[in-house]
Amino acid sequence: MPSASGPVAVASAPAPVKSAPSLAVGISPDLYPTEDDLPYEEEILREPFKLKGWWRYLVARATAPFAKRAVIYERALKALPGSYKLWHAYLRDRLDHARPHPIDHPAYSSLNNTFERALATMHKMPRVWVLYLTSLLDQRLLTRARRAFDRALRALPVTQHDRIWPLYLRLASLPACPVETSLRVFRRYLQFDPSHAEDFINFLISANHWQEAANRLASVLNDDGFRSVKGKTRHQLWLELCEILTKHADEVAGLKVDAILRGGIRKFTDEVGKLWTSLADYYVRRGLFEKARDVFEEGVSSVVTVKEFSVVFEAYTQFEQSMLAAKLEAAEEEGAEDENEGGGRKSGMDKLSKKFLNEFWLNDEDDTDLRMARFERLLDRRPELLSSVLLRQNPHNVEEWHRRVKLFEKDPARQVATYVEAVKTVDPMKAVGKPHTLWVAFAKMYEKHSRLDSAEDIFKRATQVNYKAVDHLASIWCEWAEMELRHNNFDKAIELMRQATSEPSVEVKRRAAAEGDEPVQMKVHKSLKLWSFYVDLEESLGTLDSTRAVYERILDLRIATPQIILNYAYLLEEHKYFEDAFKVYERGVKIFKYPHVKAIWVTYLTKFVHRYKRSKLERARELFHEAVQQAPAEEKKPLYLQWAKLEEDYGLAKRAMNVYDEAVRAVPNSEKMAMYEIYIARAAELFGVPRTRQIYEQAIESGLPDRDVLTMCMKFAELERSLGEIDRSRAIYVHASNYADPNNPDFWKKWNDFEIQHGNEDTFREMLRIKRTVAASRSQTHFILPEYLMQRDQKLNLDEAVDTLKRAGVPEDEMAALERQLATGPSTAPPAAPSTAPASANRMMNFVSAGVEAQVESSRQQAANNEDIELPDESDDEEPDVQIAEKSVPAAVFGELGKRAAENNEESSGAQGNEQLGALERIKRRRQ
Repeated sequence: MPSASGPVAVASAPAPVKSAPSLAVGISPDLYPTEDDLPYEEEILREPFKLKGWWRYLVARATAPFAKRAVIYERALKALPGSYKLWHAYLRDRLDHARPHPIDHPAYSSLNNTFERALATMHKMPRVWVLYLTSLLDQRLLTRARRAFDRALRALPVTQHDRIWPLYLRLASLPACPVETSLRVFRRYLQFDPSHAEDFINFLISANHWQEAANRLASVLNDDGFRSVKGKTRHQLWLELCEILTKHADEVAGLKVDAILRGGIRKFTDEVGKLWTSLADYYVRRGLFEKARDVFEEGVSSVVTVKEFSVVFEAYTQFEQSMLAAKLEAAEEEGAEDENEGGGRKSGMDKLSKKFLNEFWLNDEDDTDLRMARFERLLDRRPELLSSVLLRQNPHNVEEWHRRVKLFEKDPARQVATYVEAVKTVDPMKAVGKPHTLWVAFAKMYEKHSRLDSAEDIFKRATQVNYKAVDHLASIWCEWAEMELRHNNFDKAIELMRQATSEPSVEVKRRAAAEGDEPVQMKVHKSLKLWSFYVDLEESLGTLDSTRAVYERILDLRIATPQIILNYAYLLEEHKYFEDAFKVYERGVKIFKYPHVKAIWVTYLTKFVHRYKRSKLERARELFHEAVQQAPAEEKKPLYLQWAKLEEDYGLAKRAMNVYDEAVRAVPNSEKMAMYEIYIARAAELFGVPRTRQIYEQAIESGLPDRDVLTMCMKFAELERSLGEIDRSRAIYVHASNYADPNNPDFWKKWNDFEIQHGNEDTFREMLRIKRTVAASRSQTHFILPEYLMQRDQKLNLDEAVDTLKRAGVPEDEMAALERQLATGPSTAPPAAPSTAPASANRMMNFVSAGVEAQVESSRQQAANNEDIELPDESDDEEPDVQIAEKSVPAAVFGELGKRAAENNEESSGAQGNEQLGALERIKRRRQ
């Protein structure tokens, strides 16, 4: 290495640079300063103890060979041995230089020596230590690295040890590191940071140090303040400890394994199945098989979920099966050994012992049958054990107790024990199901085995239990009475019902009220189920007076139902007490309201009418009036029909009509149409068809829905047509068109057929005009069409009218004349109708006149019927005059009151004069 004076001579006299090799033999010429280095050399000569000059020199020679840079580093560190920046840069360069070489290269030795020289002054710098220790780990110099780690921990303050320990643990985890060294390192680290105990435990497990691993895990679990840095729960740590204790039972000593596992079972209830199997496995590995069997039995008897039971029971069956298989295998091996030895080698004493002791089971070492029996018994007990699990979940589950009893169908003693346990365990206030069924089933089991006295004792005790619902206690009394009936103890059954329905005394009520919680025994005397059973017994076994007394008691307690009322009335009717039965009905309709009273009213009215018919007609009318007054609108129709039937059969037809008239006003809108149809049918039968006109008019004006009004109008029009009233029928069709839908073909087809059969050209055109008007009024879009489109529309309508008249049988000559008249327009109209021209001139757009206005006056002047169609002149070859005879309507059409109807028609026709009016006109005048 050049001295400090060398560079000065080089800087002051350039000539010696060339002769330097001859002066310093053995040093490479590349290491000497060149002419480019002179400025930096002069600067460091002027200020050799300033870092700035040296650093500039190093930065400028960043691309120089490492040997030359090393010379500069060495010269700089000799001048500035305490510079951290220089040492750190120097060490980094040396690391980069040595890294490409194998670890046995001399460069690593020089690197380690350089680190040691640096630590002489940089021993407080953790980065230097980290670089050094990392390099030693990479070189796998374990002993030197361990000593360097110890020196680093001693040199650095405690606050910086966290930068050293991860590397130290990395050393301890190396496979080549001795286990004892690693253990000591981890123990020292836990003194520095106890929270990383899990790392030490994992290392102990990997190193098969089970004893210390178990001790460390136990200490961690006993520390309530421990928090896992790896996110493990205490439950997971418990499972790890259990696994170590059970799988390595022979290698772990000093810990109370049974207490530890049982503590985990009490603390962690969601994994008790696995903990029970771990405890049993521990005893199995220790060779304590009977103790393991006891643990399994305790496990299946204490788990509370089906999942945990399945885990424990599966492990238990595998244990028993493995024990049996091991015994069978041992027996086979022993048999093979006996065959190999032969019988002649045994001594006489052995033969004598076998002869005398062979029959004693205590001397039998082959317990294969016992183990087989245990295994089969375990499998047979599975349903019972599973039932116990479900009952531990909820001991008040009544249905589960019943299922448990069915498991012991062949063992009555077990059934009795199960029932006793059930009635003692189940709390009626917390029961899921009906707890009284346990008592009933218990008593029936004794009854099945002809132990009637024991069954009665069970029922007697059951009646003293405070159930949650009154119905449960009532069921107990009823079952008890039914048992007595099955054994023909009728008097005792009635006595039981009398005892059950007796009201508690005032003193007993006062005592129960003082206690605060009123038991069901204080309320059972009002149980409808109990009274219903009692009254059935009295009807079957008692007298009429006793049965009536029971019914009266039910009514006094105000617990009767409509069915009770009906049954009481039927009983009285069977014994011919009709008035008393009607009094019962009266009490029933006063007690109940709709809809419950409906059956009572219907039965009452039917029975009353059937009994008295016309003898008490006024009373029947009052009953019907009261019934329809109380009934809601939707329930009135059957009552009105029944009332009208009464009037028709035993009263006056006029009153029947009044009932129907009141009914159509009282029923809801949805039933009015059906009611009007019945009204019309009955009126036609009783008073004749003309009487129905008034009903039709009333129905049309009553506010029915448009669809029903249209239907009624069509029926009305058909009626008028059948009576020959063509004008009235046509007027009704015109009125019905206000309610008709243009898209409804039925109405318009009927009107069309009507006009074809009974109308003329003008009426047919009027029908078409009304149809177009209705369609235009119902349309949501209105158009103002040009004149030529209107004419085309008119032409289409004309063609349609001509086709219709042709189908009706009008001669072609007449149709051609009409077509020409309409085609020429109003200017060529015949002089017989002079008023058509101004009327046509003032018509509105999109309106086709039916010619009705032009023919009003002429139709009034004509004496003939306006319904007649003018027929064309007949040809000469046909008969000149054809007389059409008119036939009057038969009088039978008008029913019983035909004469009165005829007189009314004559009076109305005289009042109206010669002018014929339609139905709508008469309705309007009547309103006025």
